Amino acid sequence: MGLLAAFAMMPGAAEAQGKLEARYTATLAGIPIGKGSWVIDIGDAHYTAAASGMTTGLVRMFTGGRASGAAQGTLSGGQSVASNYSATINTSHRADEIRLTVASGNVKDFHVDPPTEPDPRRIPVTDAQRQGVMDPMTASLVLMPGNGEMRVAQACDRNLAIFDGRLRYNLKLAFKRMENVVSEKGYSGPAVVCSVTFEPVAGFVPKRSAILYLSEPHDMEVWLVPIAGTRVMVPYRAQIETPVGTGVIAATQFVAAAPPNHVTKGAKTQ
Repeated sequence: MGLLAAFAMMPGAAEAQGKLEARYTATLAGIPIGKGSWVIDIGDAHYTAAASGMTTGLVRMFTGGRASGAAQGTLSGGQSVASNYSATINTSHRADEIRLTVASGNVKDFHVDPPTEPDPRRIPVTDAQRQGVMDPMTASLVLMPGNGEMRVAQACDRNLAIFDGRLRYNLKLAFKRMENVVSEKGYSGPAVVCSVTFEPVAGFVPKRSAILYLSEPHDMEVWLVPIAGTRVMVPYRAQIETPVGTGVIAATQFVAAAPPNHVTKGAKTQ
């Protein structure tokens, strides 16, 4: 879910409507470890998004992990004006719940349960660092400006400030290449591949191994494709090199539909 939260909404997009129903699988070194689904509704002045996933195979035997997340918000002038985000992560040992409200880029309210464990080494998140940010689910929607082709290098031209209720971090994206994707059902066609650089800002313990690893240069990337009938692009695939092999989350089904007579240029119905 963290890899999917890699993108921001941009100003100046035309109004559009569409719906996406997608299914994803997760693998590590080619071994299946999870699966999930993502449903997104884009309206002229609002959006809703909901995702859920679970571990599978041997990983499920050890963790029994399940996760879900959702966001809904309003749009004005092509930007997210307000959003409500929630996430729940359950394993055999722990349950986490997060609720987050963002208005005009500023965090108005957030709740995490259980609370973040006290640690004198942890870099605290300040009030100033919760300004000019977005929640992870809203950040996964790339709203493209104009009315031309969406699958272009400029889709990757962005720096993101994200707060997930516990961690404040930045993601820097850059164009890498174009690829073609073929789904079992739904979208087949070009994808824009962006490299991703992770920068922790606050809310973390500096010497934790996961933070140290993600902060170092790695081959991390996300592949973007459009939702039919809209000026919105979303991740089709995300991957990162790990010490035990490549981790990949990729769509197997990506079915997007626009209302009748409402197909946006550059985002044809698949």
